Order: sequence, then C-alpha cells, then structure tokens
Amino acid sequence: MTSELVILIIEAICVYFLVLWAHSLRNRLGLAHFYALIGSLTAVMVWVTDAGVRVNVPGVSFMVGSTVFYTALLLGVFVVYVFDGPRATRIAISTIIGVSIMVPIVTMVLHWQIRISNPETASYFPPQSLRIYSASIFAAFADLIFLAIAWEYLGKPELKVRLWVRAFLTLLGVLWLDVILFATGAFAGTPGYFQIMTGTFVSRLVISVFAFPFLYWYIAWQNGRNGMEIENRPVLAILKEVTKVRLELSLAQREIERRKEVERENATLISSLKGALQEVKTLRGILPTCSYCKNIRDEDGTWTQVEAYIQRHSEAQFSHGVCDDCLKKHHPEVGC
Repeated sequence: MTSELVILIIEAICVYFLVLWAHSLRNRLGLAHFYALIGSLTAVMVWVTDAGVRVNVPGVSFMVGSTVFYTALLLGVFVVYVFDGPRATRIAISTIIGVSIMVPIVTMVLHWQIRISNPETASYFPPQSLRIYSASIFAAFADLIFLAIAWEYLGKPELKVRLWVRAFLTLLGVLWLDVILFATGAFAGTPGYFQIMTGTFVSRLVISVFAFPFLYWYIAWQNGRNGMEIENRPVLAILKEVTKVRLELSLAQREIERRKEVERENATLISSLKGALQEVKTLRGILPTCSYCKNIRDEDGTWTQVEAYIQRHSEAQFSHGVCDDCLKKHHPEVGC
C-alpha cells in the first residue's frame, strides 16, 4: 500500500466523520453549521477536482475530489434526508449547487484579474471548461434527487429490504448514476470516454464499499440509540414537497387577496360612517329657533318647520297625534 493511498484513506475517514458529527449536533445547534460545512466542502471539492488530484493504484485511479469530498457530501445529504426530511434536504442541495456554480465564476474572475495585473502567474488559475462544470452541476443535482427517490423506493414495506442493503444499494446507485451522467456530459465523443466510464465504475464501487460502513453505522445509531425513527415517505416525497410548498404559496396569495378585499370593504364602510356622522353632527349643532313659532332657520337663511328640518337632515319621519293636555285644552267636550 503506497503512502498516497494511506493518506487518501485517512483523509476520507476524517472528512466522513466530520460531516456525520456535524449532523449529529443538529438537536443542540440546529442545521446552520452543517449547511456551512457542506458549502465549504463543496468549494474544496470543485477546486481539488479541477486541479486533477488523484491517487493511482494498480488497475484503479481514485480522484481525491470524488473519493473524499463528493462522497462526504453525498453522506451528508443522505442522512439529512433520512432524519430531517425533504425540506432540509432541499436546503442542502441548494447549498451544494449554489456553491458549485459560484466557484467557477470566482475562479474565472481571478484568472481575468491576474492576467491583467501579472500575466506570468495566470497559470495558477487556468480557464475552466464550461462543459465539464455544467455536466458536474447537472449530475450533482440529479444524483441528490435520485438518492431520495431510491431510498424511498427500496423502503417500501412490500419489498422487505433490510436496512443495510437499502443503504448500500442507494449509495452505490447514486455513485454509479453520477458516473453515467457526469462522464457522458463531460467526455462523450472524446477518445477516452469508454475508458473513463469503465475505470470510474470500478473506483466508485470501491468507494461505496469503503464509505458504506460509516453511513450504516450512523443511521443505525441515530435510529436506535438516540430514538430517531426512519420515516417511510412516498417515493416522490422530495418532489411532492415542492408541490406542497407551491400550494402553500397559492393559499397564502389567496388569503392576501381576501384580506385586501376586506380592507376595501372596510374603507367603504368607514367613508359611509363618516358621512352619517357628519349628518349627526349637523343635528347636534346649535339650531336657530324662533321663540314664538319654533321654526328653525336653515343654512341658507330660510325658516323651516321643525318637522321638515329634521326630515331633511336625517332619516326620521313624523306622524301627528294629540297629547292629553292639548286634548283637554282644545277639545274639552271629548273628555278623558
């Protein structure tokens, strides 16, 4: 065993444990630190992969970027989906994809800046291959979605797949899918395409066998010792969650429109009440009244009977009768 391979193994073990340990702290610290670690490892993975750092052993070539950092990211997304659900998984996927997009942009800017200021050192930041980066980003997104779908499919009760088999097949399936998508997108049509595919399939099989014990140990530990239960979700749970979010947004939009309509109705009601209040204030003001006939002087100076004035300035109506005192005074013959 060469020293380079020993270093690669130790490096992989350390990074795997770092990711799983960060996830295990979520109950105390939340997942913010975990997402930060995922983003940092993504940046390192992109740079290391672009630099072409690899370890060669007889018959197999291990890319450090995929062997150590991509597999660590895969383990991180794996355990987030299993124990924290589709919503947290989408945040992790968005972090990985977002950083994967930003790194080549930053590298391109640095390369352009160095070429202007010091052309002799431009080789430290070589121009990037748009095809390779596009294939890498697309493959990473598809891999992580496939991970969730494969995990749920193999977890169907009728299949009766044991937990360790379910975890291993999901991990291996994702790694092999990544080979097909990335190699095809980045190298299809080149002379070494099939050789790259064959060699990468073998190396990913070795990686999955090496990384599987870490994944299974952590899932079993969280599922048993810490009382965390593995939830059985629908096969397309991670995609259905997106639909659920859209539905929630639609309902929220409807609620906003309903409240706006209520506000418009309230504004109309308030305006009507202000008008009514103005009329009430008119009747509550000082009314110029004749001391003899009791007529009321209107705003234009016209003298109006009390009944007519009140009817004009309110919705009140009058009906006439005779009180007891007036009945005695004016019609004594009627009697009481």
